[in-house]
Amino acid sequence: MSMKDVKSIGARLGGKSKDGVQVDAAAIRELADLLKETGLTEIEIEQGGGRLRVSKQTGGAVMAAAPAAPAAAAPAAAAKPAGPAPGTVPSPMVGTVYLSPEPGAKAFVSVGQSVKEGDTLFIIEAMKTMNPITAPKGGTISEICVADATPVEFGQALCVIG
Repeated sequence: MSMKDVKSIGARLGGKSKDGVQVDAAAIRELADLLKETGLTEIEIEQGGGRLRVSKQTGGAVMAAAPAAPAAAAPAAAAKPAGPAPGTVPSPMVGTVYLSPEPGAKAFVSVGQSVKEGDTLFIIEAMKTMNPITAPKGGTISEICVADATPVEFGQALCVIG
């Protein structure tokens, strides 16, 4: 499936029915097939006032559709928790995180260690490429939220810099 095909699915999202958003079942099926085909765990398309998210869970595929609305206008946004702790370093990609440059080597960082902006904290392997994850700011590592050689998702907390 090409990006053109995905855009054509997105073009079908803008319709509304009398009780909310019109859901195109064929679009959901096509996105679910795309998940299987590509090995992705989640796809989200937003276009023309509609949003469609298809996510693969361990028990199967979970699908949801909702009207797109500005975050400030959504009352549910105000009810969400405060979010990640200040200083949390999120994963910029999906992949496998490594705490050291090679197996058996000393970890890049440890709890209580001081780091400065630009220091390497972790390596994330994504699509056979090793990507260094650097400190966005200086400070002291107060928590490491991941284990060595484990999968991480986009936005998952890797560590907290206090």
